[in-house]
Amino acid sequence: MAVTEPAPVAPPTVHEGILRRQALRESAARTYARSLPIVPVRARGMTIEGADGRRYLDCLSGAGTLALGHNHPVVLEAIRKVIDSGAPLHVLDLATPVKDAFTTELFATLPRELADDARIQFCGPAGTDAVEAAFKLARAASGRSELLAFTGAYHGMTAGALAASGGATDVRVTRLPFPSTYRCPFGAGGERGADLAARWTEYLLDDPKGGLPAPAAMILEPVQGEGGVNPAPDGWMRRMREITRERSIALIADEVQTGVGRTGTFWAVEHSGIVPDVMVLSKAIGGSLPLAVIVYRSELDLWQPGAHAGTFRGNQLAMAAGAATLAYVRENRLAERAGTLGARMLARLQALSTEHPSIGDVRGRGLMIGIELVDPEAEPIGLTAENGSAPPPDPALAAAVQQECLRRGLIVELGGRHSAVVRLLPPLTLTDEQATAVVDRLADALRAAERSPYRRDAVGPTTR
Repeated sequence: MAVTEPAPVAPPTVHEGILRRQALRESAARTYARSLPIVPVRARGMTIEGADGRRYLDCLSGAGTLALGHNHPVVLEAIRKVIDSGAPLHVLDLATPVKDAFTTELFATLPRELADDARIQFCGPAGTDAVEAAFKLARAASGRSELLAFTGAYHGMTAGALAASGGATDVRVTRLPFPSTYRCPFGAGGERGADLAARWTEYLLDDPKGGLPAPAAMILEPVQGEGGVNPAPDGWMRRMREITRERSIALIADEVQTGVGRTGTFWAVEHSGIVPDVMVLSKAIGGSLPLAVIVYRSELDLWQPGAHAGTFRGNQLAMAAGAATLAYVRENRLAERAGTLGARMLARLQALSTEHPSIGDVRGRGLMIGIELVDPEAEPIGLTAENGSAPPPDPALAAAVQQECLRRGLIVELGGRHSAVVRLLPPLTLTDEQATAVVDRLADALRAAERSPYRRDAVGPTTR
């Protein structure tokens, strides 16, 4: 769909009435609706039209769920075929032709070493349930209960998944440093910072007085999403694979947001060449509908029937939409396209940072991009590899930029430890014209936010 300017605003009655009733009826836990007060009524590709008649370029994509954008024809056709066929829509975990087709297509995309000896468990419809399943699997296979996770992580909203996410205090989870060049926990950044993070992990695991029981699993994100779009260095990923293999610790790769071509390879672990023991998959694998699975090495398949179940693990429509999406991304080489176009967008945004001291860092991989906004006039905090220090994050400016983007017909998300990272997750079907429009509108929104007094309350976290 061609890029268009926001449509003229229609009479506000319907739009405002729906928003008012939502505020009255829905819980205080709602998130996106607070910072994005729109009422979508139609959508195609990257474009959403609201009830007020305005049109928006969607760089949220259902938090990464919409790999092909809204209502892609191949997805709609796959759903219609199942509905028109008279096939059952709810079958628990029974075998069906639709499930078989989905599993076959999914296995065709997996790292070959894993696909050749993999098992799949269909979980409840959300990624957080698949994370829970991965933990159960590793604990059942190892007989151990402790977990290793990383600072800045996000793995879901259920109790176990939250325990492995940043900010949790569950004693069954040991937090390890995630490498970062811009805000390195060791003040080194780059390869040196990643090496120190790996060394600390090895030291802690091997220290007989470290107080850490032998863990069942390590879970990591190849690119931390909600944590602020922090790509894991490839060398560090390989070190984590070596460390876990040598100590018989299951390595779990959370590819809920990074999978299906998002980062420039079909699965983000392919950048480093590692093969994890377990992969957690959701979001885009359902072609916009709820679906979550884990795939894992067959030697871990030691749990008993019913060890992990869920009423809605047999979502036939999601499997059909997911198979169509996986095939389309693979056949049209959209992962490679995401890598090329994402690099182009990163370059433009990095050039923009030379004009705006409030852009502290631009980072990402493929079409998973983050811009960390800072207060350049405040006292620096932390250390970086580039210049020795970094200004503090500016969540209020980030929130103002998000609102200015919305006024210009661009939907963006915020993330990071202080919600000071503007996140871009456009669909993989993004055109060159749309990519240019996204960066142009974001640049204009940043200039407007910097010129105007902005509110001092940052928007909170997102959901899975």
